[in-house]
This record gives sequence, C-alpha cells and structure tokens, in this order.
Amino acid sequence: MKFFETSKYFSLKKSTYISLRWIAIIGQLLSIYIVYFFLEFNFNFLLSNLIVILGAISNLYLIFIYKKTQLSERSALIFLIVDIFQLAGLIYLTGGIANPFIIFLIIPSVFASSNLGFKTNLLLVITTTLIIIFLTFYSEDLPAPLNEHFHVDDYYYYSIPIALIIALIFLNYFAILFGSESRLRKEALNKMEEVMAQEHEMLSLGGQAAAAAHSLGTPLSTIKIITQELLKQLKNNKEVIQDIELLESQVERCNQILKRLSLNPNQEDDFIDEDLSMKEYLKEIIFSFQETSSKEFILNLDQDSNSKKITKSIEIVYGLRNFIGNANKFCKSKIFISLKSDNETTEIIVEDDGPGYPSDIISKIGEPYLRSFSKMEKNKIGLGLGLFIGKTLLEKNFASLHFRNSKTRGGAEVLIKWKNKDLFKI
Repeated sequence: MKFFETSKYFSLKKSTYISLRWIAIIGQLLSIYIVYFFLEFNFNFLLSNLIVILGAISNLYLIFIYKKTQLSERSALIFLIVDIFQLAGLIYLTGGIANPFIIFLIIPSVFASSNLGFKTNLLLVITTTLIIIFLTFYSEDLPAPLNEHFHVDDYYYYSIPIALIIALIFLNYFAILFGSESRLRKEALNKMEEVMAQEHEMLSLGGQAAAAAHSLGTPLSTIKIITQELLKQLKNNKEVIQDIELLESQVERCNQILKRLSLNPNQEDDFIDEDLSMKEYLKEIIFSFQETSSKEFILNLDQDSNSKKITKSIEIVYGLRNFIGNANKFCKSKIFISLKSDNETTEIIVEDDGPGYPSDIISKIGEPYLRSFSKMEKNKIGLGLGLFIGKTLLEKNFASLHFRNSKTRGGAEVLIKWKNKDLFKI
C-alpha cells in the first residue's frame, strides 16, 4: 500500500470519540436526576441508571483495554451500535417516540457518516430506523404525571417517526457526500504535496550537480592527461590504441557536460535561480516540451507585454507546465500559447486543437478525480488530477483561472490571469 493511499481507509480517532461519549453520558445522568429529583417525575429510575452505567463501562473499556489510538471501522460500528441501543433503552423507559429527546437517536449515525464507509453507515441507518419504528409502537408511558395530560392525534404521533427517518436519511446522505468529497480532495492535496516535494528535491539535486561538476573537474583533467601520454607511448600498439582514443573522447564528453552544469562555479542553473519575466517563463517551459514532443507550439507574444521580472516560483512553473502539458497531451498537432500584459494585468491563454473539455464536466474543472458520464469521452480524459494541481498552485499564487472550449481553435482553452500588483509581490 502506498503512503498516500491511507486516506481511502476509514477510522475514528479514539480520544475524540471517548470525549464525545463522556459528554453524552454526563448529559444523560443529569437529565435523569433533574427529572426524577427536581421535577419529581415518576419512571424506572434504577434501570435508567443501570443503562447509563453500562455506557460508562464501555467507555472505560475503550480507555484501558482497547489500546489502539484509532478505532477501526469494525470496532467503530460495534461501539456506535452500543450507543444507539443504550440511548434507545433510556427512551424506551421514558415515553418512546413521544419523548422529545428521541432526536438524539440519529446522532451516532450522522456522526459516523462522514468518517466511516458506506456499508457501515448503511447498517447504522437501518439499525436506527428499525429502533425508531420499534419505539413508535412499543415503549413505557411518559413519566407520570406527564402521561395523564399528554395526548395527541394519531396523525401527529406517527408523523414524528416519519420526520425522524427522513431527517436521518437526508443528513446521512449529505454527510456521506461531503465526507467523500473531502477525502478525495485531501488525497489530491497529498499527491500535490508529494509532487512539489519531488520538484524541490530536483532543485536541490541541481545545486548538488553544480557542486559535483566543480569537484570533478580536476580528476577528469588528470585522466585526460594520462590518456594523452598513453596515446604517445602506445601509438604503435593497434590493439589498445582504439580503446584509449575512445576513453579520451568520453573524458572530453564528460568535460563538456560538466561545463554546461558549471559555467560559473558560484551559481546554480539559471532557470532555477534567476528571476524571469513571464515571457521567459513560457519560453523555457515550451522549450522543455519541444525536446520530447512532435507537436507544434505556437507562442503569440503581445509586443507591449510587460517585461518586468518576477521572483522565481516553482509553483508557477509547475502550474503552467501542467496546463501546457495537458494541451500537448490532448491536441491533434498544435498548441497555441498567448501572452498579453499591460500595466494592470498579465494574461496567459493556453489553447489546443484537440477534442476540448467534455460538456458535462466543464463546470467542475479544477476538482480532483473527475469522470465524464459520456462513454465516448471516458477514454479520452484522465482523472482531472493534473488540472486540480495546476489550478491549486496558480490560485495559491494569486492567479484567477477560467476554463472553456475554444471558439477559434475548437479544443480546450484555459485563461490564466494575474493582477500585476499581486504577481510582482510573489
């Protein structure tokens, strides 16, 4: 299992769950004692206390015997069902569905819906629903003397469980939906952090390469001198002369590579360290794609484009690379990149001549793990993770983004825009 896949597994934090249970247990005890001693209502006081004590014992079990810091999904299901039955027991003794505290019966299921899996939530919803139905028909009367005065029409009485079950399903549905979206976004953000960590590691390697180039210069020069001497001494030995010449050529090749890495021993790679204008950003990124791509990159630069340099940002570099790379991946043959800038704003438009964004997901672009409902489009698009990462990184650096299908090129189009006052303070 990969490290970043842990968000797909469900669990509850034990300490938080224990604290919530103590709050519930103390609240139940206070209610029982206030109603019995202060309001002087008559109900099964001893059995009610026993039910609350059983809940407290299960909490002590969690504290002293269950040693894990996280409750597994199976353990969480067991203890949540215990909570439901414990509260149902109290409500059974104090009026059943007519008890206003019946609303608390849906809390365990709603609490679990955003933290546990679908099957677990379904079991909790079914259990809670069955208990609500049971308490509608079977329970002790309300505590005396309330039971002598409280009488309602059957329509009103049976509307209570119906309303509770509808609320239970409604709240669980939305909690599950928002919980799953939150987990997906968390997973996508983890992947983005992993990608950015790799990018920063590459920057670090760039500096190490420059240092290595500086250090390796002397031993390579020594090897070159030795090969030249061997050529002179063994020029009549045809068996080894070719090997020595090959060795000399490879030493020369190493020297050329190292020269490119360390033209100036005191500086690292220009694209890593030097501040660039947006025009230079785009040229460097496009050049990196042209080395491996057969597609045609067409760069349109506004002649009046602001040439002021901005502080190097690996987030901006990676964000722009994602959108240009996406256009390179899905275009037929051409990628169009336009740069427009004035004193107020800087705008980049990336277009391609590919199939464009599927119509059913265009309004959701920027969310992770998107899938088109169209069978024809499913094989043409990815999971939207690249777009999510690019959008998140650029928005973090004050950019606003707009996605649409190009009216002139026919393919996908993304508009990236900065206010210059924000861009130059990065």
